[in-house]
Amino acid sequence: MKKLSILLVVILLVSSISMAAFAQDGGGWLDNLLGNNQKEDDGLVKVGFLLKTMQEERYIKDRDAFIEKAEELGADEVIFDSANNDENLQLSKFENMLTQGADVIVLQPVNTGTASNMVKMAHESGVAVVNYDSLIMNSAVDVFLTQNSWAVGELQGQAMVKWFKENRGEVKGNVVLLRGQPGDSNANAFSQGVLDTVAKYEGLNLVVDQSHEGWSPNLAMATVENALTKYDNNIDAVVANNSGMASGAVRALEAQGMADSDEVFVAGSDADLINIRYIAQGKQTVEIFKKIKPLAYKAAEVAVTLAKNPDKPIDEIVKIDRYVDNGQKEVPTVITEIVVVNQDNIMDTVVADGFHEATEIFKEE
Repeated sequence: MKKLSILLVVILLVSSISMAAFAQDGGGWLDNLLGNNQKEDDGLVKVGFLLKTMQEERYIKDRDAFIEKAEELGADEVIFDSANNDENLQLSKFENMLTQGADVIVLQPVNTGTASNMVKMAHESGVAVVNYDSLIMNSAVDVFLTQNSWAVGELQGQAMVKWFKENRGEVKGNVVLLRGQPGDSNANAFSQGVLDTVAKYEGLNLVVDQSHEGWSPNLAMATVENALTKYDNNIDAVVANNSGMASGAVRALEAQGMADSDEVFVAGSDADLINIRYIAQGKQTVEIFKKIKPLAYKAAEVAVTLAKNPDKPIDEIVKIDRYVDNGQKEVPTVITEIVVVNQDNIMDTVVADGFHEATEIFKEE
């Protein structure tokens, strides 16, 4: 009898471990609601919004728009935080949101390669994860909300080719590519269009292809300074994954008296105010305006909808634009619009959308 009892205990332990593993590797939060670890329902709609940083100006707009829309749609509480581009700090803040009883957490990961651990943690508690802006790799994340990241580099590349034709008479010259965080899925997506453009034109020479920890403007500035020194200022184009790094490039060019959009092509992405000013002043060529309000509003809508409908599959309650492979699953994805901003359309883009005021852009220095 004693041996039989021991055998039964062993079987129960193995079964428990197997079920836990199944929950972690399953399709998402809906599967894990069947387990024993889900949070208790307090009757309130609580939504967490965790950004990787507030370093860039745009993230103030992301935060404010998200909170505005979530509350408008009936969220009883929005728990907001950011992580200063520190993945360990982000993990701590994510755990805190779970402790505070969030029904859904909207997460922009610091590290897209390791954030899958947070997704597993949330699913074990029956909490859905809305992946915001940068795709979390190798995870069972429930839904991905992003601007058209795949088109960022394509639009930058197209603008660069047009600039070369208009300013050099041929598509020929030295190009610097400033990537964001090493291994970041967005940095890779943004860069691919630029790489494809360079590969298409034999006259384009990619002399620098450099990643930058924390998407640092200062590190990007140093990269451009080094390139200018190495190639005796013979740099024709600088393409950056975001506005901050583009502003670092402009500062490096300014120091050499080369911050002139007729002399060097510079492209960024995020449409920060300083970059739009640079465009107006003729120091930078283009920015990719990834409209923030549509993205933040849609993320808030999806989060509140998930919180209110915990028993329904995602594709029954959210309109999905495409499915994106993250290495573990085909992730349901919702995509919002991006546009190119240049000196000719500032008023029709960032000003018309209320993203920046004309008085801020064109004010005297």
